[in-house]
Amino acid sequence: MPQRILSGVQSSGRLHLGNYYGAIREFVRLQEEGEALYFIANLHALTSVRDAALARQLTFETAVAFLALGVDPVKSTLFRQSDIPEITELYWILGSVVPISNLERAHSYRDKLENKGITNPEFGLFAYPVLMAADILLYDSDVVPVGKDQKQHLEFTRDWATKFNAQYVPGYDAQDPRGERSKRPGVFKLPVERIRDETAVVPGRDGQKMSKSYGNTIDLFAPDKEVEKQIKSVKTDSTPPDQPKPVENQPLYQLLKLVLPPEAFAAADQAWRTGGDPKTNGYGYFKNLLLEGYQQQFGPARKRYAELVNDPAEVERLLEAGAQKARGYAAPVIARVRAAVGL
Repeated sequence: MPQRILSGVQSSGRLHLGNYYGAIREFVRLQEEGEALYFIANLHALTSVRDAALARQLTFETAVAFLALGVDPVKSTLFRQSDIPEITELYWILGSVVPISNLERAHSYRDKLENKGITNPEFGLFAYPVLMAADILLYDSDVVPVGKDQKQHLEFTRDWATKFNAQYVPGYDAQDPRGERSKRPGVFKLPVERIRDETAVVPGRDGQKMSKSYGNTIDLFAPDKEVEKQIKSVKTDSTPPDQPKPVENQPLYQLLKLVLPPEAFAAADQAWRTGGDPKTNGYGYFKNLLLEGYQQQFGPARKRYAELVNDPAEVERLLEAGAQKARGYAAPVIARVRAAVGL
């Protein structure tokens, strides 16, 4: 049987280069390899989006972005997280076996407390990894494409699935999770991560990880003038235009490497490392190169996005069809879970 692939993106803001190179580009490729399920994580987004109209708009825009960037609803199952009622049921049932100590040391939670100055965290932020684990386990996923910074979430998912299996399946052997020897398979399948190391963390304009929450993005579908302003604001140092530029901790250099075609980047790399003519070796020149590369790379998707935004009925039809298909994948899993716990 083909492998089942599962991943999603939060609808908490405009999609940006980090979403594309860290996730969606891989989604498009993986839909050729197996049964791909991709969802708009609008339940996760409730931890930060508290305006109902904005939440609906961002969910719609995220769905349109998926489609415009190449997620094919014929090859993939594309759906809204909130259209799957089984997800919140599994969230609670799975949460009943999750150790508080795991949640307290979750990287995402610690980051919000230590780097965002949050002093009174809410339950949604604290229990975020449990909902993510439910997302993964509900569809019998085999492979989960994640960024390097999300690897811990998948490790938690496997640990909690193993604990649940051991709790509710007499004779379950964690070394034989599918029950090939023991004939006692677990309720949950144990998925594996797939990480693209070279693009796992895309730098933002300030050099930190590109993130909506850091306000350092280069957006995929913002108006032209706004995108140009974002690119022109990428952080650089004070190296003179005619001098060789450092390549370490340079978000502009890293973004050029991501966005430019290989031949164009080779030429840019040579100019970057050697210096010379101020007109073709200053940071302003390289920012213009990045803007040109962006326009070349994402021009067709931006055109498709504009078309889809004007056809919301078709987007809704595709999402509803995707949800129906996703619930078909979820039905046998939630049935096993309910039977195991006695519901």
